[in-house]
Amino acid sequence: MNAGTNRFLAVTLDVRVSTYDIDYAGHVSNISYFRWLEDMRLKILEEYFPLNELMEEGYMPILAGSQIKYKRAIRLFDKPKGEMWISDITAATMTFSGRFLVNGEVCTEASHQGLFISSTTAKPCRLPPRIVEAYKAWQEKK
Repeated sequence: MNAGTNRFLAVTLDVRVSTYDIDYAGHVSNISYFRWLEDMRLKILEEYFPLNELMEEGYMPILAGSQIKYKRAIRLFDKPKGEMWISDITAATMTFSGRFLVNGEVCTEASHQGLFISSTTAKPCRLPPRIVEAYKAWQEKK
C-alpha cells in the first residue's frame, strides 16, 4: 500500500516544536514524543482504516507497550520529520515502528504494541479482518 516505500501503511508528519514541548534541559520533553507518536498512529488509521469506522464496528484501539530510544536531542528550533509504519501484525497485535529525523539524521526511534479491545466486552479481540487481509496482500506483493 503506499507506493515508493517498502513499509506497510507508512506515513510521514512534519512536526512543529513549540515552546511548551521544551523541558528544563532545553530539549523536547518525553511527553511530547508520545503525543507526536500518537498523532502518527492516528494518521495511519485516518489514511488507511478510519478510526470512526473501526469504532462503529466495535473495535477500540489501545496501546499495550511502548519503547523509545533517544539518539540525539531535538531542540526548540529544529524541524523534525516523523515517520511511522506498521512493521508486524499477528492475529491480535500490531507493531508500530517510528522515528523522528532532523536534517536527515535519526534522533529518536520508537516501537509500540497496539491491539484492539471489543467495545462490548472490553477484552482484547482479534484484529479487524480488513487490516489483517491488507497486511497479507502487502506481504505477497513484497
